Amino acid sequence: MTSGLAGLSLPTDWQWWPLKRATLSLNRGSAPDYVDGGDVWAVGQAVNQPDGLAWHRARFHSAGGDPTRLKGHLRPHDILINSTGRGTLGRVGFFTGTPDRRAAMADGHVTRVRVRPEVLHPRFAYYYLCSEPFQHYIYSALVVGATNQIELVGERLSAAPIALPPIQEQRRIASFLDAELAGIGRTTEARVNQLKLLREREFATIASILGGTDVPGQRRSTGWRWLPTVPSAWTIGPVYAYFDVLLGKMLNAERAAGRYPRPYLRNANVHWYRISAADLAEMSFLPDERIRYQIRKGDLLVCEGGAGVAEAAVWDGRLEECYYQKSLHRVRARRNVPVEWLMYWLRLAKEVGVFASEGNVATIPHLTGEQLRECRIPIPPDGRVRIAELAKEIGCLFDLMSALSSANSLLGERRQSLVTAAVTGQIDVTTARGAHV
Repeated sequence: MTSGLAGLSLPTDWQWWPLKRATLSLNRGSAPDYVDGGDVWAVGQAVNQPDGLAWHRARFHSAGGDPTRLKGHLRPHDILINSTGRGTLGRVGFFTGTPDRRAAMADGHVTRVRVRPEVLHPRFAYYYLCSEPFQHYIYSALVVGATNQIELVGERLSAAPIALPPIQEQRRIASFLDAELAGIGRTTEARVNQLKLLREREFATIASILGGTDVPGQRRSTGWRWLPTVPSAWTIGPVYAYFDVLLGKMLNAERAAGRYPRPYLRNANVHWYRISAADLAEMSFLPDERIRYQIRKGDLLVCEGGAGVAEAAVWDGRLEECYYQKSLHRVRARRNVPVEWLMYWLRLAKEVGVFASEGNVATIPHLTGEQLRECRIPIPPDGRVRIAELAKEIGCLFDLMSALSSANSLLGERRQSLVTAAVTGQIDVTTARGAHV
């Protein structure tokens, strides 16, 4: 017997056991000797993903002998727990076998848990270790270290409490969760596929409007494989001919604590088609800088670097006074071409890899002011009409995508709450759909 997780009470016929008492072994794997095409799959933390073991991420180890003698050798029904690094530590996987029947081993960053099947059902154990209370317990009681250099302590994990119903009840719970979560997974996958189709529709719509596919008559070549032609009457010119582009103000400690604090946007605030102003930081802008760096309603903000490079959105003027940091370009129209036209062009160009191929993808890609100004874009005579049509279509698509994403988030919450309720005895699964012995 052992004390349980704080705040949880179990049904009267359940018990708290230390995990080590219900397991045959509980230990880290070993450091692989990586080779191409070896005889043993090496399962690291990158392989152990939330939706299962991602074998395309795995590498091979050269065993040079009997693989079953390897520390961390895996058998079907072994449980895997990522054991180092914030963000991945605590992630739980379930091993059923390799794609090609080769042997497998856990590496030194993964803990292998092998249960005593007569007292602990492996699928029940897997779900319990995945449950929200136990995941919280991992971070509150089982790790050492600071920032990202954290590590799961094996001795503490061995002594961790696990809720133990009778073995027949464990089988019913595992069967129930297998069935219910499979259904949730199918629904989630269907919605993910719907989202993919909607995104394809988004880019097809942008390409059609930007390419003027509805305009009859002759066409001219653009030189771009991803938007090969536009109507002959259209112009193709550099961004600087139609827009002013200006990088924002550099942030430093002195300016952050200066005499004239003002709210400003940074790249974390700018996403495709929308700007979040919920968590604006402040920086000092001197009176003569305010004219240069103040944004106006209708300005386009474009991310200069990072994972969101080239993401762009139009400022709606929700704040009377707001500025922007050096991580953003401000684009302001000089001629009768709406900034939204450039925004949609950037959206399509980013999707087809224009900035990834031109940027420094080995570190962080950047879209410098010079690069942005030199970009050549097609210019139609009826840009405002086309933008109005495109904005309406994209708005409808984004409403649908937002609804699907929200629905999937709710399914994720449902999945977690169902697992937690089942493995802590909060629901009776004996008559629930999907439960059987």
